[in-house]
Amino acid sequence: MKKKIALILILALTVFALAACGGAKDTKEESKTDTKTVLKIGASSVPHAEILEFVKPMLAKEGIDLQITEYTDYVIPNTAVESHELDANYFQHKPYLDSFNAENGTHLVSAVAVHYEPMGIYAGKTDSLNKLADGATIAVPNDPTNEARALLLLQQEGIIKIKDGVDVNATPNDIVDNPKHIKFFEAEAAAVARSIQDVDLAVINGNYALEAGFKMSDALATEDKNSVAAKTYANIVAVYDGDQDKPEIKALVKALTSDKTRKFIEDTYQGSVVPVF
Repeated sequence: MKKKIALILILALTVFALAACGGAKDTKEESKTDTKTVLKIGASSVPHAEILEFVKPMLAKEGIDLQITEYTDYVIPNTAVESHELDANYFQHKPYLDSFNAENGTHLVSAVAVHYEPMGIYAGKTDSLNKLADGATIAVPNDPTNEARALLLLQQEGIIKIKDGVDVNATPNDIVDNPKHIKFFEAEAAAVARSIQDVDLAVINGNYALEAGFKMSDALATEDKNSVAAKTYANIVAVYDGDQDKPEIKALVKALTSDKTRKFIEDTYQGSVVPVF
């Protein structure tokens, strides 16, 4: 009888020990999960969010959970970083960021420049630059920096002439020669592509052209790789000033500028998106 009781006690202690080990393992796993750093970033869907999805596994290996929220406008991603709802965003170039800061009193800075998207002129009602009629309408982005970029591209193609020296600050008021009496339809950058059936031509940002299903080969003209625009409008990761030194932001920068990411961009976008690192 005593032997049976001893055996029962031994079995009970064994079960308790196994349960305790299992509990310790679960606690350890939960602790590991709990300590994972969450990095929230806002982005335009193409190509920004796609590039971020590519680097997400790289960051996961370093204990960083990259959470991507897609946006279709150029305002909310910046205000969300300013209010710390997001840790970073990836959708804009430096001139736009500088303009946004000046107009809104925000405190955002560039953590890294990642890629450049050539802006292109795409056919609407008119299928050739040579066929552009007198009084034709061209759709352009309405925000200051992207509109200037569109005007510079139209000048590159001889459609208009802009006052000397204004370059990236150009507005329609700076047009000094408009031989075809072109009219401009100004719309939010994201909406320009959607207006293409109602205008003769549309000057579309590279990411929105991709979203609309256009290829670089569809463009009637694109920004020259040696143009002022090409050197100025690289797309950046923006953060709240001071956050650029956080380890998780540095890890994001490292992943985005890796050789693997360069190859992904070049292979995926075939010239519609160009790495600048």
